[in-house]
Amino acid sequence: MLWTRWLVLLLCWGATSGEPQADERDGAPGEVRSDPRRQRTPPPVEPLDFGFVPAAVYDTHAYYEPGAIGILFHVVHAFLYVVQPNTFPKDLIVKVIQQNMGGIKIEEWRKPENVVLLLQWIYYEAGFLICATLGILFVVLTPIIATCFCVCRCCENCGGEMHQRQRKNADCQRGFYTASLVATTMFIIVGVLIAYVANHNISNQIKSTRRFINTNIRDLKTFANNTPAQVEYMTAQYTTAKNKVLSDLDNIGPLLGGRIHSQLEKEVVPSLDTALRMAGAMRETKEALENISSSLEVLQEGTGKLQASLSGERASLSNTLSDPACTNGAVSHTCNTIRSTLSQLGISADFSRLPDVSPALANVNTVLRTDLSNIVQKGYSSFNDTPKLVKEQTKNIVSGVKAMLDKIGTEINNFAKMFPVESSLANFTIFINNGQKKIESYYPRIDQMDFYRWICCVAMLCMVVLVLAFNILGLMCGICGYDKQASPTTRGCLSNTGGNLLMAGVGFSFIFAWVLMGIVSTLFIVGGNVEKLVCEPLANRQLFKIIDTPFLVHPSKKNFLPGLLFQNPNIDLTLGSMYRQCHENNGLYHALQLETMFNINSFLNRTVYNKDLAQVFESVQVDLQDITLLEQAGRDNLINFANSGIGQIDYEAHLTEVNKGVTLVDLLSFSTDLEAQADQLPRGALENALKGHASSIRQIHRDQVVPLEQAMKYVRARTTLSQSIRLLQRMSSDLPVKVTNILSAIDAAEYLITHNASHVVKQETKGYTQSLVGYFKQYTEWVKNSLTAEVAQCKPISNIVDSMEIVGCSFIVDSVNTFWFGLGGCSILLIPSIIFSVKLAKYYRRMDTEDVFEE
Repeated sequence: MLWTRWLVLLLCWGATSGEPQADERDGAPGEVRSDPRRQRTPPPVEPLDFGFVPAAVYDTHAYYEPGAIGILFHVVHAFLYVVQPNTFPKDLIVKVIQQNMGGIKIEEWRKPENVVLLLQWIYYEAGFLICATLGILFVVLTPIIATCFCVCRCCENCGGEMHQRQRKNADCQRGFYTASLVATTMFIIVGVLIAYVANHNISNQIKSTRRFINTNIRDLKTFANNTPAQVEYMTAQYTTAKNKVLSDLDNIGPLLGGRIHSQLEKEVVPSLDTALRMAGAMRETKEALENISSSLEVLQEGTGKLQASLSGERASLSNTLSDPACTNGAVSHTCNTIRSTLSQLGISADFSRLPDVSPALANVNTVLRTDLSNIVQKGYSSFNDTPKLVKEQTKNIVSGVKAMLDKIGTEINNFAKMFPVESSLANFTIFINNGQKKIESYYPRIDQMDFYRWICCVAMLCMVVLVLAFNILGLMCGICGYDKQASPTTRGCLSNTGGNLLMAGVGFSFIFAWVLMGIVSTLFIVGGNVEKLVCEPLANRQLFKIIDTPFLVHPSKKNFLPGLLFQNPNIDLTLGSMYRQCHENNGLYHALQLETMFNINSFLNRTVYNKDLAQVFESVQVDLQDITLLEQAGRDNLINFANSGIGQIDYEAHLTEVNKGVTLVDLLSFSTDLEAQADQLPRGALENALKGHASSIRQIHRDQVVPLEQAMKYVRARTTLSQSIRLLQRMSSDLPVKVTNILSAIDAAEYLITHNASHVVKQETKGYTQSLVGYFKQYTEWVKNSLTAEVAQCKPISNIVDSMEIVGCSFIVDSVNTFWFGLGGCSILLIPSIIFSVKLAKYYRRMDTEDVFEE
């Protein structure tokens, strides 16, 4: 059994990548915190592909379909059920075994408990005992009755007198006896055929047994040859998990540093974004100030020229209205009306009173000499270098972890080399080959013994066939030679021969019947009990329950199977559970519960899940104090922008002037009204002068007012002047507060990086470690599943049990039971055959005397 020990230890080693310790499973969920008040779920572990364990293909199909003879098997089973309808006495057998373990003396049977067991067993075997008693009576009484019958006939009794009484119903009696004997003979022939078929089936199935033996041995060889390759494949798949861990270690910067960066950016990036937006606001402020400054220059110059033009036109128009022609009655009213509107010729918006924005613009230009955007981008870059910083600072730790992984792989390989797997399985293969040769050496002897058995069975059937031959020949001769007109003393030779043949059959029936019944009774007792006590409980697995009964063989030994295999009867392993697992083609490791033979956790603690690896990751320290989000120049730039003076500009005054019109009145409407009033005057110099003034006013509107309106409405990039003013008004609103808030946010982010990042690093390191451990956990789970269902699949073991059941029960026991069933029927039917033959022979034999009737 040395090879089995090595095989068990090998499969135990295959489970060395089982589950991690409970404390590691419970304490390493990999939850990362970016904030002590908020807990983060670790990222999912990438699934690994370990492939499939090389599968073994087994040839044995432990299934048997008897075919047409199966009907006879079912009939015999039904007969045995009638004889023995009681359920399988599991508890009784267990008690008997426990009572008799170690032997029991005859006088101990007198104990009450043993007497009770004996009575229970007799009750269970009542059907067999009754049938056996009847068979024994048949065997004993048949020779006695035959002797008495012979002596009685010698004394011319019991039908021995060669004289036949003449009766009116003689023909009816002869016909009845003939029909009865024919029917009995037919039933005996059926019994002979059943017995012969069963006998022949045994020989045929014995030849089929070799196929089961060969396929089972071939499957055992396949099992032995494939198991090392399967275990080696599982061991090699550690490299898959190891390579993935090494890949993650090589990318520790993007992975661990990226996670740290991802957690810190929730606080850091928004602060930098506000500073970057403020840099953009500075440029927008400069553009708005430039727009306002340039627009004010244009508007101030334009309104001055417009004021002069309107003043000159107003003076000129006033001189025209001073003409003497305006003194006439009708004309004077129109002139007075025009004169009253001269005050409307003036400008509305006065931009000369607005303060100059040039000082604020100069301050902003000074602020913009420092590129705040570039400074903020440096902060982004410094913060985005976190993965690189993590990789540089964990370089030594990564190299240490890689060395540990190499050491773990070396330990696993060294552990595998501790067991001489190949030599052990080679010895197992040699053992199988030797066993096969030894079994095959018995084939000629088995064939010879089967031939002798077949001859003996045929000889027994020939006894019955001999009787059948006499009966059939007697019937044929008697029926063919019978002459109804002939008297009993004058019957023909053929008829007399028929009667003699029937009596010969009677004689041989008396000679063979008790012998056959003795053989049938013996086969019935043995075969019937084997069927009821072995085959049926083996088919429904009740037999396993007996073997698996706790403390069956010894009061101190709980289970039989582990005590036999591992010398440890306290292991919770039963034959039934092992058979079920193997029947489902699960792994031998799971079927034999080999985990109880090897402390997997202790090996895992020393290899894959060792504390040194956890301590290395716990020692990860990442210093982020070198990260600078905003240089001092950027801070000064923000403060100078807040003090640039854009907040002291009177934006309401600018908006008020911008919202006013260029002139007090619409010059186009004014000129149109002036022409209309001129048309009311008589034609002449005054009318023409007024129309000339109207044309001049239109010219002023076209040349000066329209450009000013355009200058007030649009500046560069189609931006309205009012939009620029409102932008500056909005930007300058609480500008110092905004700058203070930006600086405070950046200070808070830098404080988080320099003082609180250790907590984030610790949590993210746990998550990163958990992802690495997750790869090993996938490997161990895959190994467990493979050991359970794919490695060393023990289907050959259950096939051996099933093959033994098929060979022992279906091939042999069912055929033997069918044989005695047919032969027993023949033996029983010999009794009515004797009776009918004796009665019928009287009608065929030539009598010495006959009844004489006088008329």
